[in-house]
Amino acid sequence: MSALRRKLGDEYQVVSTSASGGGLPPPRAAPRGKRQRFVDKNGRCNVQHGNLGGETSRYLSDLFTTLVDLKWRWNLFIFILTYTVAWLFMASMWWVIAYMRGDLNKAHDDSYTPCVANVYNFPSAFLFFIETEATIGYGYRYITDKCPEGIILFLFQSILGSIVDAFLIGCMFIKMSQPKKRAETLMFSEHAAISMRDGKLTLMFRVGNLRNSHMVSAQIRCKLLKSRQTPEGEFLPLDQLELDVGFSTGADQLFLVSPLTICHVIDAKSPFYDLSQRSMQTEQFEIVVILEGIVETTGMTCQARTSYTEDEVLWGHRFFPVISLEEGFFKVDYSQFHATFEVPTPPYSVKEQEEMLLMSSPLIAPAVSNSKERNNSVECLDGLDEVGTKLPSKLQKITGREDFPKKLLRMSSTTSEKAYSMGDLPMKLQRISSVPGNSEEKLVSKTAKMLSDPMSQSVADLPPKLQKLSGGGGGGRMEGNLPPKLRKMNSDRFT
Repeated sequence: MSALRRKLGDEYQVVSTSASGGGLPPPRAAPRGKRQRFVDKNGRCNVQHGNLGGETSRYLSDLFTTLVDLKWRWNLFIFILTYTVAWLFMASMWWVIAYMRGDLNKAHDDSYTPCVANVYNFPSAFLFFIETEATIGYGYRYITDKCPEGIILFLFQSILGSIVDAFLIGCMFIKMSQPKKRAETLMFSEHAAISMRDGKLTLMFRVGNLRNSHMVSAQIRCKLLKSRQTPEGEFLPLDQLELDVGFSTGADQLFLVSPLTICHVIDAKSPFYDLSQRSMQTEQFEIVVILEGIVETTGMTCQARTSYTEDEVLWGHRFFPVISLEEGFFKVDYSQFHATFEVPTPPYSVKEQEEMLLMSSPLIAPAVSNSKERNNSVECLDGLDEVGTKLPSKLQKITGREDFPKKLLRMSSTTSEKAYSMGDLPMKLQRISSVPGNSEEKLVSKTAKMLSDPMSQSVADLPPKLQKLSGGGGGGRMEGNLPPKLRKMNSDRFT
């Protein structure tokens, strides 16, 4: 067994794998508490690069950017050190020339022409260099035409001084003009909120600009940082997922003159599709917000960042309004910028809400009832078949149609099935398909008429006396009034 130990912030996870292989088990959930953020609230990224090896030489290849990225204390130290070393080096070169020519010993000889007038020692050589480099020109120390090596050194000093000035002063100017401090006047709300907006579950946070100068072409983006494991067993620490804040509709392009509420609609395409109020208590994620724009006064690009962890996302909250109309202008109250209040919000995720809505849909009930009615109609038909076989042969002859009940019930069952299927149709189609001639009352009247036809035909076949007897009294008294011969004839006729 081999153990793979991973550290994500201050959360440690131990994952074991067997020698025979197999996928990595999912990481164990760390206990709730304050954990290491990937991006601080002020936008600083908590990432340190280590074990670079031979890659450190890449920093020297881009020395100017390396100096600009350094902290101010290191920039000032390099600035002072570079000028001090350059001045001491050039002053030493002038002193060496004076020493090699013997100007130091003949400095007070008026008949001798030195390389540099009035240079007696190293301090005087240093002052000559400073006067020349700073173009002060006091006029007391100057170079003469009897020193060609001094002229060459003077040219080298001018070129080297220009390069050092351009490099260091340019580096300091770029560092001072960086728009990082402009991001200090761009505000983000301390918490994010989840509540209903326009009938949809929405993740919201607020941004604001404290300066009167605008951010040109301001654009906002959101990233979701969450560790996950792929179906193949690969563990992805701090996997980055995009949160749509209006890219398709252009809502991510901001006109940031007053505080704005940025919205992310939680739908089937959102990473928060299955996020509920209960699951937020066990989830671990971080939402990184990036606001970019061009500073109107300098024309330089500025970027402000912040992040929200799962503890800073409030379920069922909404932001207070901060804009009010005054006399001739709109007033922004920044005291309510971070304030929220509770609103009624379902604690279920969007996925759970869609499943509950699907289960409560009325379109499912007719389908179930149709199947039950079909089963009942089939059972009724089977029962009628059994009853029909048990009837005497005389009654089967009277009806004259042995399969009539079965057909009739099939027709009625078909009618009921049509009625249930019509319930699934829209109202317009139900009105069109509901023809008055197919009502149940007419169907029942037709059935009664069909049942009465065989009986009327059988009575019509009797002799006139028997028809009279059957019409005057009931069928039970007719046989009692007939003579024995007629009774026998009547019985033979029915059999």
